[in-house]
Amino acid sequence: MVKIKPFQGICPPAKYAKEVASRPYDVLNSEEAKKEAGEKSLLHIIKPEIDFDPIADEHSEQVYRKGVENFQLWKQRGWLAQDEKPMYYIYAQTMDGRTQYGLAVCCHYQDYLDGRIKKHELTRPDKEEDRMIHVRNQKANIEPVFFSYPAHKDIDAIVSGIVNNAAPEFDFIAEDGFGHTFWKIADEGINARITEIFAGIPALYVADGHHRTAAAARVGQESATQNPAHTGEEEYCYFLAVVFPDDQLHIIDYNRVVKDLNGLTKEQFLAALGKNFTVENKGPGAFKPDKLHTFGMYLDGNWYALEAKGGTYDDNDPIGVLDVTILSNLVLDEILGIKDLRRDKRIDFVGGIRGLSELERRVDSGEMAVAFALYPVSMKQLIDIADTGNIMPPKTTWFEPKLRSGVVIHSFE
Repeated sequence: MVKIKPFQGICPPAKYAKEVASRPYDVLNSEEAKKEAGEKSLLHIIKPEIDFDPIADEHSEQVYRKGVENFQLWKQRGWLAQDEKPMYYIYAQTMDGRTQYGLAVCCHYQDYLDGRIKKHELTRPDKEEDRMIHVRNQKANIEPVFFSYPAHKDIDAIVSGIVNNAAPEFDFIAEDGFGHTFWKIADEGINARITEIFAGIPALYVADGHHRTAAAARVGQESATQNPAHTGEEEYCYFLAVVFPDDQLHIIDYNRVVKDLNGLTKEQFLAALGKNFTVENKGPGAFKPDKLHTFGMYLDGNWYALEAKGGTYDDNDPIGVLDVTILSNLVLDEILGIKDLRRDKRIDFVGGIRGLSELERRVDSGEMAVAFALYPVSMKQLIDIADTGNIMPPKTTWFEPKLRSGVVIHSFE
């Protein structure tokens, strides 16, 4: 069963919360981060290459050192402050009138190694190593990972009781229009009850943050081997996560754009699609898929509806049922010759938060030849894949809103 514990969080005081909290390190490139970062922004800690002119190599030793210096400086200046006693925290996010309520907790690295924290994506060793260096140098989990758990009525009752009866520590709307609200759970009895309930929950699921999760687990392992008196309860054994009930989460589409038609004319490409799909020209108006096994395609100024024909997919196979699998096998591989989604430079991925207009823009500009809009994966599909030990194709899930970095930090110094 899952092992979590409360912790002494490092949080921004309410008056600084909006200025300190930032978008995650991996949704901004260095130039965007430098432009976006205000004086107190956590971007100076998670993307410290922006403090150099010109912007430095993010993997250089001087940049890693600068991140550590900035973390200490933020604490010295009072922009971040550590709580005096361990506790759990409630972190609510609001987007388009919908609010999801997560608990900020510390998870044990052994649960990840033993498969009680389940993943659905592969990680890249280089990205994992980079995040590991950050955690090791900071001796802290600066950014939380985003987990889900099977919804539990007792946790729901605890969270709603606090949210409805206690004033939040802070509540702000970020520049993207998403709301972020934060409560501290100071009651030791409530914290103990939360720990007890999670001890009966069979698994947690990585929603967003596979590389950070793997890196944190590796740092825990590494620290354990370096400590002859290791007990398994040291602070380095734990890492920061915000866990949300699965029935509150919403996955949005993750779409594809391709540079060329693999030597085919438009007519030849459409004919090739007809083997496995029913193809309908929808004209210039955007077509957004509204059910499984239906795709939107933008080509030469027109949208097309593609519906996979019966027999081209397997609804009893957790991977075969996925629309990303159908598209990858029957279009990207078979027709367009794209075999490796991770490395092929002819394909790019566009989060659904950018809208179908972004797909049109990429094609109309001449940068790309064709775009595909997918129906989003469901939480049930994600959990089925994780439970069966399968791995989703790359760039399958896009969770929104993203966790704001700097709302709470876990230090294991």
